[in-house]
Amino acid sequence: MKILSVVVPCYNSQDYMEGCIESILKGGDKVEIIIVDDGSKDRTGEIADAYAAKYPEIVKVVHQENGGHGEGINAGLKIATGRFFKVLDSDDRFGEDAFKAYLESLEGPAYEADLVMTNYVYTYHDGRKNKRIHYRASFDAERLYNSWDETRKFRIKQYVTLHSSTFRTELMRESGMVLPKHVFYEDNVMVCTVLPLTNKIYYLDRDLYLYTIGREDQSVAEDVMTKRYKHQILAASLIFETCHLDEVKKKSKRLYQLMYHEMFMMYGIACVFARRSPEEDSDANLEKMWERAYAFDEKYAKKLRKSVLCILNVKGKSGRRMADLVYRFAHSIVKFN
Repeated sequence: MKILSVVVPCYNSQDYMEGCIESILKGGDKVEIIIVDDGSKDRTGEIADAYAAKYPEIVKVVHQENGGHGEGINAGLKIATGRFFKVLDSDDRFGEDAFKAYLESLEGPAYEADLVMTNYVYTYHDGRKNKRIHYRASFDAERLYNSWDETRKFRIKQYVTLHSSTFRTELMRESGMVLPKHVFYEDNVMVCTVLPLTNKIYYLDRDLYLYTIGREDQSVAEDVMTKRYKHQILAASLIFETCHLDEVKKKSKRLYQLMYHEMFMMYGIACVFARRSPEEDSDANLEKMWERAYAFDEKYAKKLRKSVLCILNVKGKSGRRMADLVYRFAHSIVKFN
């Protein structure tokens, strides 16, 4: 059995996917690379097949009709054979030294973990200084925690992301996770679907995931996030309907705090970009989001809406100005695009 399966969802990725794949190949035969060609129109599929031919014991390729990033993860999970499961987007890469230490940890002290946490680094195309996101305030490095209640509270700008998380593959399957097609920001749904099942956590204080920021067509680009605010609304709604916070609270107070924080962040992002949208029906779509939340779980819907998110409930021009201020403040803390 491979120790790690790395899924690389690709769509028209010919210009940058090789750097991503080469960074994973540094792991040798310990790693399984699953390249998912998601209906690309360029040379992505050809490049993927060439890697599979050159490294038949390491690289697998899935060719499928375009279904979006989430469908790429779904396809990878179906055939993954590694003990652990990691997603690496085709324009990102692993840090070489961190990747070596990471694999050693997966084979050693982290082997029994349900979740392995690592750092990630925003790497900017425009010359800005790279920014590291680490978890030292919440975890002791290189320690296997047997429950979330042994950990410390996450800071407000921290949350579990696709970039920071590696899950045990069988736990992901046990969760029943199936990500929606053609929906952006669905990686947050992946994380929040599996998190409630985790018990053992290991933190490796290494900068594993190098997260490229600056391409204009990226899903996290400011204009793109505003245009796709409906995807943010859907992702937030799916997370809310997946988490069952009362059940999480029975399991672990600390995990409950983390899950509530994740949910708070997703609803906050949805509110900000809906308010910033110039579409005439954006306010109505945001109200439908809250109606859906109230119908599913009135208690937590009320709690979320009456929290500091209340400043984002103002409609019209005033609401848009408020949302823009919140966005600028958040961006000044974590330059996420």
